[in-house]
Amino acid sequence: MRPAYSTALGKAYCGDSLALMSDMAPNSVDLVVTSPPYALYFKKEYGNADQANYINWFSPFASEIKRILKPTGSFVLNIGGTWAPGNPTRSLYHFRLLLHLCDEIGLNLCQEFFWYNPAKLPAPAEWVNVRRIRVKDSVEYIYWLGKTPHPKADNSKVLQPYSKDMIRLIRKGITKTVRPSGHNIKETFAQDRGGSIPGNLIECGNNESNSNYFAALKKKKRKIHPARFPAELPRFFMNFLTDEDDLVLDPFAGSNTTGYVAESLNRRWISMEINSDYVEDSRLRFQIAEANPSVQLEHPARPVQLKLLNEKRG
Repeated sequence: MRPAYSTALGKAYCGDSLALMSDMAPNSVDLVVTSPPYALYFKKEYGNADQANYINWFSPFASEIKRILKPTGSFVLNIGGTWAPGNPTRSLYHFRLLLHLCDEIGLNLCQEFFWYNPAKLPAPAEWVNVRRIRVKDSVEYIYWLGKTPHPKADNSKVLQPYSKDMIRLIRKGITKTVRPSGHNIKETFAQDRGGSIPGNLIECGNNESNSNYFAALKKKKRKIHPARFPAELPRFFMNFLTDEDDLVLDPFAGSNTTGYVAESLNRRWISMEINSDYVEDSRLRFQIAEANPSVQLEHPARPVQLKLLNEKRG
């Protein structure tokens, strides 16, 4: 299948990602980062698999992802939790999915991350707003899985600014000591290594209501995707787990945030999305960057230069 559109670095396909991935060569992808439809009790317009059937639905995708990953490659899966139907208790489907991915598919859990979304609305309203017997659910799971136990990774590429206390320690130095926890603190602890190692909690919202992309959608009177992937999530993992020119794949691309971020970081990318409206609207992300220098991508030496196909894809 020809892509719906392409850039200097990537290709966006409209079609069933299970079929599309089956045509890809084994051991060819450096990073799969995606957020598939969750098993939500209240369904979204793009469709959701039932909680009871979620593993059966997702398992073939996982098998293909493992096949096309390089031995040094990673699979980063954002999967949100949900509630049991009719009860103020949590579903366990995303935990069962993780066990299936490791025990049956043969992937390795390298680390779990947590996405804290401060912009998330309180839900379900019955338990949180009306009866007030639960609190707002603001965290989603992100599973970092590897085809082997040792995928490529480098946390020095995702360092964060030092805190004021750490800056003070670097300036004044530290005396060798043993903390009550038993940790040995050496003088080298106060060395300036360019930043602090991040934790596995990523804080970012997905309320980009003031973005150029949103403005373009509204101008064209297009419907906004109801579950957009915040750019900070794929950006963090691309920096952490890949190098420039590595290949990144998103098999549930939606509005193709992953492809856009990959382009900005000089990574090759492939996006797959079955909804033709979402694919058509995702072009706008790249067209805006191409036309407006104020939102140009980080690598202007390799311009977007969209190659668009006119035929409609199903």
